[in-house]
Amino acid sequence: MKKGVKMFHSRFASLMPALNERLYRLYGGRADFHALLSGLAALMEKSSEARSADLLDRDRHSERDPEWFLRESGAGMMLYVDLFAGDFAGLEARIPEIAGLGINYVHLMPLFRAPKAHNDGGYAVSSYRETDPRLGTIEGLGSLIRRFHEAGIAVVLDFVFNHTSDEHLWALGAKRGEAKFRDFYFIYPDKADAEEWNRSLREIFPDTRRGSFTYVEEAGGWVWTTFNSFQWDLNYGNPEVFLAMCGEMLFLANLGVDVLRLDALAFVWKRMGTSCENLEEAHLLIQAFQYVAAIAAPSLEFKSEAIVHPDEVVKYIRRDECRLSYNPLQMALFWEALATRNTRLLRHSLARRWRIAGGTGWVNYIRCHDDIGWTFSDEDARELGIDGYGHRHFLNLFYTGRFPGTFARGAAFQLNPETGDCRVCGTMASLCGLEEAAELALGGDSRAELYGDMAAARMLMMYAVLLALPGLPLLYAGDESALLNDSSWERDPVKRLDSRWIHRIALSPSRKETFPAAAEGDGSWLETRQRRVFSGLKSLLALRRGESSFGTGDISFFDAGDEGVLGFERDSGRVAVLANFTERTLRCRRRIGSDLRDLIGGGPVREGDECELGPYQVLWLK
Repeated sequence: MKKGVKMFHSRFASLMPALNERLYRLYGGRADFHALLSGLAALMEKSSEARSADLLDRDRHSERDPEWFLRESGAGMMLYVDLFAGDFAGLEARIPEIAGLGINYVHLMPLFRAPKAHNDGGYAVSSYRETDPRLGTIEGLGSLIRRFHEAGIAVVLDFVFNHTSDEHLWALGAKRGEAKFRDFYFIYPDKADAEEWNRSLREIFPDTRRGSFTYVEEAGGWVWTTFNSFQWDLNYGNPEVFLAMCGEMLFLANLGVDVLRLDALAFVWKRMGTSCENLEEAHLLIQAFQYVAAIAAPSLEFKSEAIVHPDEVVKYIRRDECRLSYNPLQMALFWEALATRNTRLLRHSLARRWRIAGGTGWVNYIRCHDDIGWTFSDEDARELGIDGYGHRHFLNLFYTGRFPGTFARGAAFQLNPETGDCRVCGTMASLCGLEEAAELALGGDSRAELYGDMAAARMLMMYAVLLALPGLPLLYAGDESALLNDSSWERDPVKRLDSRWIHRIALSPSRKETFPAAAEGDGSWLETRQRRVFSGLKSLLALRRGESSFGTGDISFFDAGDEGVLGFERDSGRVAVLANFTERTLRCRRRIGSDLRDLIGGGPVREGDECELGPYQVLWLK
């Protein structure tokens, strides 16, 4: 018996009972339950047998080092292939640059075939086995993944499993009236049925469409479309959908994908009379997917994308569900603290919610392809005397440039005309004030120098804190070089309805000093600060890789003596981090003894109970 086959049968014997238990809770009352188990067993065995020798080696390595993503050497980047490098061949040529920055985890944004016009940035998938032809072929993607692996870089792709595009083979079958595929979705000829569901559902994109259903004449009814009219929600109450999506998942695993980002996972199960978010069945479904992967492709990991209440986010992070999770609370509260110059809500909330199960990890980030939603807990805010609704309104005004004295230049996303609620879009640099400073420089304003320096300092401060946190730090391509917003989206007939394109920027070719380089023609004033951010970040990444304390999972937050300063310790107090979130010089307490060295500045820290932090300064004290 081949070693790979023996490994599969061993995993099947040990893990199938747990998978069976979860599937029984979801589908056990159906007459076709045993047919589901039989079909699934055959699919897993066939997929396991198809894994290459290289992937079998990765399976064995992951079993020996299951917490590879928590190492101090870990650093990620998310990018769009077309915006970053044009196509798969262009990206392959830039792998040495990516590795040279210190990146060993790359998230390639949606790259599968999707409708040409309306596709939600690629999240309306028309085929999970065909790539966008402008990027290359599925075989080219497989080759690209192998090149990344040879460079020591793990590859992440999106698994858009809550919905498909209305051009997917299954949706086309439903439009033709084929009963099998109509049962893959929620289609109601009578609007009253759709309205009965709508009564308990919240609107996700109220600026685009009201309600969660769209009338589709070709389908002869109202189709469940949580996000956009061209994205049809899948009906996981039908076990055939689960089986079909397992096939798509294992195809991606055998392509060599290391991590799947589970898109919109909070919405995948529907039950009448509920919000259809974060239901128990959703967790069971994701756990079932995880056990299928653990049996047939054990090196495949899941990353949760749950942009919901913080108490719900942590429920998806388990060894048998998602071992990685975005940290939307950390992201949102970084920006909240930057606007308020006060870290108390950041410290209070993270101290309460940071701890997760052993063997799992946060993916910490500052910006991403999506908007910024203020996902902090109203309960946490109330304990500090903060009104959550009013505070979110302030933050929206601040980061869209509508609050007096703001440094930010962002755009509103999905503005609700009834409540005034919205989310925020923009590049890290523009939200940190570099665009404001560039405007001043263009007008010959003498304040431009100071404002530009402060903007660069804000960015490096946030990066220094991000890299000191437990988990995997994730950069958004373009932000590492402090690129500004791209306003051309407003003039594009396809993009102008989606303000997220303001920070989905086509990046210029690389140059020696920066990666990617500042745009040609920006001038020395802006390029100087962009290069400062890039070189500072590269140095911080190198420092992180050399400090084993950052490879541990523990963190302890403490009161630094000034609300403008965030303080925490790592590795049982071996390293303390102090970060000034203000443009003022502050004095604060440090929590560990004398004979300290600042890992960032390289110098000793003087004796005494207090130390001084300049504007936006960060100390890594050891």
